[in-house]
Amino acid sequence: GKLVDNVSGRTYGYTISCQERTSEKTFQTQAKAFQVIFSGNRTTTINQSFTKMIKVYIGLGSNLDDPQSQLKKAIIAMEMVPSTSVAKTSSFYRSKPVGPQDQPNYVNAVVELDTELSASVLLDYLQAIENDQGRERKVKWGARTLDLDILLFGDEIINDDRLQIPHVEMQNRGFVLLPLNEIFPDCIIPGVGSVSSLLQQDNADDLIKLT
Repeated sequence: GKLVDNVSGRTYGYTISCQERTSEKTFQTQAKAFQVIFSGNRTTTINQSFTKMIKVYIGLGSNLDDPQSQLKKAIIAMEMVPSTSVAKTSSFYRSKPVGPQDQPNYVNAVVELDTELSASVLLDYLQAIENDQGRERKVKWGARTLDLDILLFGDEIINDDRLQIPHVEMQNRGFVLLPLNEIFPDCIIPGVGSVSSLLQQDNADDLIKLT
């Protein structure tokens, strides 16, 4: 299949294998080109074949322009991603910034998705959501309207020029581990260990539960 970004004209190729039988209606639906419009001037078109559902965990963060509203808007947008649904949402937590300290505190959460998309295609959708909500990438670990990170993609380990899964810093971030443990208490990070044991090592006492 291929993904075409109608703004940049960039085309992404990917391969998906058929691992499960499905109904004729589902096949016809999923074999069509999907479109999601995140804003009036940005359309991403995907030609997507079908495959099995994969559990994916997304870390959310924001510290600009009403962070709680930014996270809520992003969760609604993820529901619009083709062949993807939001299964669980953690509580929202306030955390201190990592990196430059002259910025507001963050609001963080973790969402569990069920998706049939590949990791790279899902990343394209998440970045489109970030862009639609005003994300600017100027300073590393700087203030942002929205940050969406793929933490876990099933039990896959991915290391390429676009993705590192499991997310390279997740085991060191209490604001990731605590909400992840809330919705997936038996989580094992491939190659790292259990989230519950990592929480015992990491000091997440400075997190404030908001919702």
